[in-house]
Amino acid sequence: MAANEFTEPHRVVYYEADDTGHLTLAMLIDLFVLVSENQNAALGLTTEFVQSHGVGWVVTQYHIQVTQLPAIGDQVTLKTRATSFNKYFAYREYWLLDAEGNQLAYAEGIWVTMSYATRKIAAIPAEVMTPYESEPSVRLPRLPRPDRLPAETTLADKPYTVRYFDIDENGHVNNAHYFEWMLDALPADFLRQHQPTDIRIRYENEVTYGRQVTSDYVQPDDALVSQHAIYSGDVLAAKATIQWQAR
Repeated sequence: MAANEFTEPHRVVYYEADDTGHLTLAMLIDLFVLVSENQNAALGLTTEFVQSHGVGWVVTQYHIQVTQLPAIGDQVTLKTRATSFNKYFAYREYWLLDAEGNQLAYAEGIWVTMSYATRKIAAIPAEVMTPYESEPSVRLPRLPRPDRLPAETTLADKPYTVRYFDIDENGHVNNAHYFEWMLDALPADFLRQHQPTDIRIRYENEVTYGRQVTSDYVQPDDALVSQHAIYSGDVLAAKATIQWQAR
């Protein structure tokens, strides 16, 4: 296997599932991050090593396509590839496969390194990128963005307070929690009867401990599309467009 690819087995357990017994979207993201973190560790790129260069990895955008979310007890395979990069951005791919090797979900992500000193994007240190043996590229793939809402759209909203356990090693909200806020705002019966199939999310600004946020949303329409935005005060933290289908 090439250094830029990594695969590992996983069994879906109860705390990764919702009340239908299927893997949640937030946990899918957690598993994709897990397999990439395990790849990093295998290459000697530990969190401590990356942080010693004054930076931490931060995702700016995902495009996720779901065929079927696995159920509790299912044996799956997690796969990731650090595909390409340039001075400021890294493009990573993820796969979730069933026991027969069929694709259950696929995701693309754009990652950057954030300076702890400035809390802004910093050039990716060569020492952090070289071990992957990834392809340098001037132009990385452009991921599809969430839809733009018409100015007159009225959004419903649900408030949340950022808890201590929402925060990750970079000192801000773990990116998977945004999915929990977004989906939790939708009716429970809708979530039980539908699963997401195409998710476009873009992270705009970080959110830190103790902040008040609102999960703004437009209910799924006849085309089974929902629109979401997370605000910290008047500042947009993340936005997403989610396509749904009946289970």
